[in-house]
Amino acid sequence: MNENKISLDESIVENLMSIYPLLSKNFAKAIRTKTTFTPGVLFTLGALYHHKKLTMSGIGCHLSIPKPHATILVDKLIKDDLVVRLPDPNDRRVIYIELTEKGRDTLKSLKSIVSEELTKKLALLTVEQMQLLSTASEQVKETLILLGDLLASGETPACCKQIEE
Repeated sequence: MNENKISLDESIVENLMSIYPLLSKNFAKAIRTKTTFTPGVLFTLGALYHHKKLTMSGIGCHLSIPKPHATILVDKLIKDDLVVRLPDPNDRRVIYIELTEKGRDTLKSLKSIVSEELTKKLALLTVEQMQLLSTASEQVKETLILLGDLLASGETPACCKQIEE
């Protein structure tokens, strides 16, 4: 029984470790040719779009990067007028980062480009292969979300909690 679990663990680890390079090879390269933004900048824009506003620590938490690296990414986005710094009206020590209208429009455009590129690549698959990929990717996503919830004991870490207005 224990040997089966170890074998299963090894299989899962191997599969998960191979997914990112495969995604990068099959999709990310084509996307990178369509934009000058780094993956870190794109992930930052996506996190801010999803959460409306985040602190620098919150961005670091969502991207799993140190706060100084998040600051560098945000400074680039501020320079391009894609985000702004907003002071917290109740605590002057807290500074939020929020997308500008230009930032939202840029992200919307990038999402369209990504969707177009992914659609082109997926068109190479048969309908059956696409159905299998759809089901498998949904299951992987749901399982990773569950694992994240279990690791956090059912609670999102404080630094990653969504800002609620």
